Amino acid sequence: MTLDLPVIVLCGGLGTRLRSAVPDRPKALAPVGGGQPFLEVQLELLRDRGARRFVLCVGHMADQIEAALGDGRGLGVHIDYVRDGEQLLGTAGALKRAERHFAPAAFVTNGDTYTDVDLGQLLQAHRAARAAGAVATLTLARVADAGRFGSIEFAGGRVTQFREKELGAVGGGWVNSGVYVIGRELLARVPAGEVVSLERDVFPAALRDGLTLAAFPQGAAFHDIGTPDALREFVARREPTHVA
Repeated sequence: MTLDLPVIVLCGGLGTRLRSAVPDRPKALAPVGGGQPFLEVQLELLRDRGARRFVLCVGHMADQIEAALGDGRGLGVHIDYVRDGEQLLGTAGALKRAERHFAPAAFVTNGDTYTDVDLGQLLQAHRAARAAGAVATLTLARVADAGRFGSIEFAGGRVTQFREKELGAVGGGWVNSGVYVIGRELLARVPAGEVVSLERDVFPAALRDGLTLAAFPQGAAFHDIGTPDALREFVARREPTHVA
């Protein structure tokens, strides 16, 4: 199934936690085995799940990403680019720059997470939630160490609370897996040209203001490559599929 919404990939961050492992490139281009950068592997997965149109929100070392992926023809997709400019604007600020690509909603994913989610089911769930007033649908994953990410509570298909990362906290929980369907009405709450975070600012504020954020819990594979240890773990898990 080919999806009718674009996928906007947020891959413009500085990647400071990962810099010791990949000092010469943006974290989205971190090598993950088989001669491939992470972002290419991510786009291939999303393509295989039905996505054909991508918008990459780039900033830090943007030229390297554009040179690596071009217009997407090599992957059988179409890629547009939106640049942060001189100032990096955070996940929501960068997304605001891509507002013209919303039709009137879009899939949105973080450029440092790999989540094998059924995009067709996610879109179906969002459209049902949208009919009941939801302005976005967040994909959730169950992890053994929720304290590392910050957890999310939900009930009746709706997000009810965001919990911040807790150093030293132990135990599993549901976390934001970095794949969303976001409607233009939520993006309208983001001021243009300002530094704003989806995770720390926009989503919690929407909840406080009484807006509905739908929850889409799923059991698919979820990997974050935001730290050297997490990157090594992801590469190790892929190695069996890249043995010569």
